[in-house]
Amino acid sequence: MASPFPGMDPYLEDERWWPSFHHHFIHSVYQILLPGLVDRYRGRIQQRKYVSEMPLFTSIIREEHVEEYIEISRRSDNKLITIIEMVTQTNKGTQQGFEAYHQTRRMAKSLQANMVEIDLLLQGRYLIDHSREGIPICHYAVMVTRSTHMDRHELYPGLLQKSLPRFKIPLASDDRDTVMDLQACFDRAYDSGNFEQKLDYSRDLKIPLSNEDKSFVDSLMKSFHKKKK
Repeated sequence: MASPFPGMDPYLEDERWWPSFHHHFIHSVYQILLPGLVDRYRGRIQQRKYVSEMPLFTSIIREEHVEEYIEISRRSDNKLITIIEMVTQTNKGTQQGFEAYHQTRRMAKSLQANMVEIDLLLQGRYLIDHSREGIPICHYAVMVTRSTHMDRHELYPGLLQKSLPRFKIPLASDDRDTVMDLQACFDRAYDSGNFEQKLDYSRDLKIPLSNEDKSFVDSLMKSFHKKKK
């Protein structure tokens, strides 16, 4: 079944479910992307591994993390063309996660590869490393950085109240972009992960929201529970 939200579902930010959702989402992007790559490109799901540390009283809690992302390379010479990333809670919430994420970004820049960054988290630090001046207000974002113009960025904003946007994934400079429907990726991930059965929509959302956004969520949940009766 579909999520009760028109776009991204903020209930997925629960730490119990986000790692699973991240996995299903990356695989959904890969599955939707792959049919359009078979002639000139090869797509792979790669893994980034690191350990985060969190102080707890007089001890330190260490956690191992495995984060998936997508690499698109050219078949003729195996040159890396594009990296597709999805921001995690650990990237935003720990220094080790932040550094691991930026290491992949630096790799893309050093290899002159395109970079696609997908942020579907309401909470945590802002990871996009350039000025926010002129950027429209948004809850979610896809940021595209092309290898031919590393100092320029394309922003595709998303709002809690609306469907997620479509965006362009750049390939080689002599090839046309491929278009990705972010909402279709979300819907497939939500369904394949069976999150409709896992998420507890009867509880309050544990995320700080503006009055306007909280009113929207409250109204949506009221309607959702009414339909389920």
